[in-house]
Amino acid sequence: MAAVVVDVLLACLALLLPASSCAAGAPTVAAAQTSAGAGGGYGAGCAKSCGDLTFDYPFGIGAGCARGHDFQLVCNTTTQPPTLFLSDGFTQVINSIGAAGYAVYVNFSLDIPMRSGVDLYNVSWTVPGDSFSVRDSARVTIGHGNFDVYLLDAYSSKRIILCSLTQPTNIDDTSDEGECQRNIPIVRGFQLQFVHRHEHGEGQRTSVDSVRIENDGVRLGWAIVDHSTCAEAKRDKSSYACASKHSRCDDNLSFTASRAGYLCKCTDGYQGNPYAPNGCRRDVGLPDARYDRFPSKNNCSPSCGNISVPYPFGLEKGCSANQHFLLRCTYYKDNKSTNPDLLWWATRYTDEPSTPTKLVRIDISEGLIILAGEHYEEFLAMDGTASARVSDGSAKDFVVKNLHFAITNQTCKEAQQNTTGYACVSVNSTCLAVNTGDGYIGYRCKCKHGFEGNPSIKDGCQGICPEICNNTVGNYTCIKCPAKSEYNDKTKRCTSVKKQKNLLFGIVIGLSAGFGILLPGLSAKMLFHKWKKGIQKRLRRKNFRKNEGLLLEQLISCDETTTDRMSIFTLEELEKATNNFDHTRILGQGGHGTVYKGILSDQRVVAIKKSMTIKQGEITHFINEVAILLRINHRNIVKLFGCCLETEVPLLVYDFISNGSLFELLRYNSSNGSLLSWEDTLRIATEVAGALYYLHSAASVSVFHRDVKSSNILLDANYTTKVSDFGTSRLVSIDQTHIVTKVQGPFGYLDPEYCQTECLNEKSDVYSFGVVLLELLLMKEPIFTSENGLKLNLAGYFLEEVKVRPLSEIVTTKIYEEATEEEINNVTLLAEMCLSPRGEERPTMKQVEMTLQSLRNVTQTTAVHRANASDQLSQRCYSLEHEFIASAELPR
Repeated sequence: MAAVVVDVLLACLALLLPASSCAAGAPTVAAAQTSAGAGGGYGAGCAKSCGDLTFDYPFGIGAGCARGHDFQLVCNTTTQPPTLFLSDGFTQVINSIGAAGYAVYVNFSLDIPMRSGVDLYNVSWTVPGDSFSVRDSARVTIGHGNFDVYLLDAYSSKRIILCSLTQPTNIDDTSDEGECQRNIPIVRGFQLQFVHRHEHGEGQRTSVDSVRIENDGVRLGWAIVDHSTCAEAKRDKSSYACASKHSRCDDNLSFTASRAGYLCKCTDGYQGNPYAPNGCRRDVGLPDARYDRFPSKNNCSPSCGNISVPYPFGLEKGCSANQHFLLRCTYYKDNKSTNPDLLWWATRYTDEPSTPTKLVRIDISEGLIILAGEHYEEFLAMDGTASARVSDGSAKDFVVKNLHFAITNQTCKEAQQNTTGYACVSVNSTCLAVNTGDGYIGYRCKCKHGFEGNPSIKDGCQGICPEICNNTVGNYTCIKCPAKSEYNDKTKRCTSVKKQKNLLFGIVIGLSAGFGILLPGLSAKMLFHKWKKGIQKRLRRKNFRKNEGLLLEQLISCDETTTDRMSIFTLEELEKATNNFDHTRILGQGGHGTVYKGILSDQRVVAIKKSMTIKQGEITHFINEVAILLRINHRNIVKLFGCCLETEVPLLVYDFISNGSLFELLRYNSSNGSLLSWEDTLRIATEVAGALYYLHSAASVSVFHRDVKSSNILLDANYTTKVSDFGTSRLVSIDQTHIVTKVQGPFGYLDPEYCQTECLNEKSDVYSFGVVLLELLLMKEPIFTSENGLKLNLAGYFLEEVKVRPLSEIVTTKIYEEATEEEINNVTLLAEMCLSPRGEERPTMKQVEMTLQSLRNVTQTTAVHRANASDQLSQRCYSLEHEFIASAELPR
């Protein structure tokens, strides 16, 4: 069979994809591109980010925001997070783009569909625009298939074999066996050729539908190419790219694009974006240039292993002068030594990927940081002064590189005028300019002649001479003190020995007198503290006995199931966990007490409930309730970890639920638009119903919650519901149907039958659940203010409105749009049944939970059918598109 050639042109594919409404994930262009000579892009309306990535002019999105077609970017907002592409809409940007970096990091991937009877496939990728060139080779990974892969020479049309792929024996094989990875040297692009290899027995093997080509990153250099040189560009002022004051133009001699070009840089002492007006600025007043003269934290670590870390450098925030001097002490990569690595991220003057560099030493006196690495190429882009290859005694040699550092890029005169940010803190320090081969960098601090130490800390520069130091130009001379005198470090002068002895004698007398006065006072204070602590200890023991602590310990020891889960905490443990019940730890306050957030010694985060009062006669009943609640183990009920009985009113310790209550979520949604989908609404209602059913009939002893409301339904990190607050709950034996008790509960949720008869039963919780269900459907509070300013009861309002108005006008718009009319009718009918005035007409929580679960299953099944139908439509459109591509490639 004659070979059939199929050319897959990436540029064409990029143009076709956005044009098709069925191309899933196709990038969307924000606006039309500008002309080649445009100089806009720095207006207030231009985007500066896409997802997690940022970019500077000349790159931009939309009309007037980029310098020409090559610098137009495309932000695909259909992905999460959004993804950024170059102007071809296909080449993806994988790192933020800065105006000073002159490089863009990109990758690309392509699936080559296999066609019956086709033996030859040509695949090409071209750099998207004359402004770009490839600075590195491209490392590509090529997938499975019976193919020989060739690299075609762009000039001679010769081909070079790259690798031979093999085909997996199983279509579900996801391993990398049979793939190949190669570095492809490219300048403007590359072209690969896939030749099908027919092998014996191939007909019995599983075929692949496509071959995938992936790339893990290519560095594209860029330049302004509308003029070949700076001299030529400056003559054309209308299109000259270096728009900022204090910017300069450099010919880009190393650029390997189809045309020569130039680059813009900020002049010495300035940094920023030279392509934008006033883009090059001094460090003065810049947010990232703030210099803290003193550490804001105490007890900062002075070293990393055996490497000293002097200020302004530091190992954590608050210990360094600013983020540019922040280092990290850790074991990096394959470090197996006992000493950790000291790492530095060079992020100030470059937008290269943030790769850490290992530091060997910091020389404050010379203004140097000494770097080390296994390869010299790691430091080619750094502005060091010298390098040398050394050995650490192991098999590997390391390259050492000296790198100058500066405090800011201000001059000494400018820095000294800023009294709050001047780095030379020590009295005997001076300011020096830092210059390298690339020009002026900034200023640094150094101790004066005759002094040594750290000039960036108070009294950091100490005298080298043991006595008097006589400074001369470029040198110093040490002079001894005369006979019968000694050098005084404080006054920096020679002092008579006799005077020093008299001074020392006076100091000793003063200290002795002071201690004589302070010692009795300190002793009295210590005794008082010990006496007070003893009283507190006796009071805690008394409260423990009064609160039936011995009874609870006996109940726990008799039940093996609660021994591992239950803890009786001491008051000292909970005080430490809540910072002495600090008001900033309060999670909420209600009619029964206050809830605090605490962190236990084992790092568990808990909620500690501190009740207001409890009657002495109810203590034994309270202890029995705690013991029974510990047996409750349900995924939708807040777990009780234990209690503390050393206070007058016992404290309860629950699992901490991080996302607040359902009431808070609904209240936020009511003012900002509903965030709960219909599926989430059904799931929350089903989980709450299941928890109440468990309390009523599935637990070892029935529990009537009596305080069911949206503020007692909590949501964890995964928005799973947790029923909480059993402060007013009542325990009943299995054979009891109700108990007579004083009416208690929240307004708007109270069962009207319970209010009249004072008989509490499980149907009282059913009524309260019906109100919660209405909150989910109507997004209104149980007692709400109408448009006329009247206070209305939500349950009464719903039962009246459902008789005269359609459900579409009662439930929220989002629910009516997402749910079917049958689903809404079923849920509202269930709510009406739960709100029946007579308890015997209400369903049980088991019936409620089964009804909601059935509705939820139907909803999920419907969603799956819709998704399958959508996939089939997408596949059909995909097939039509490839038929169009194939027909375009056939000879006419």
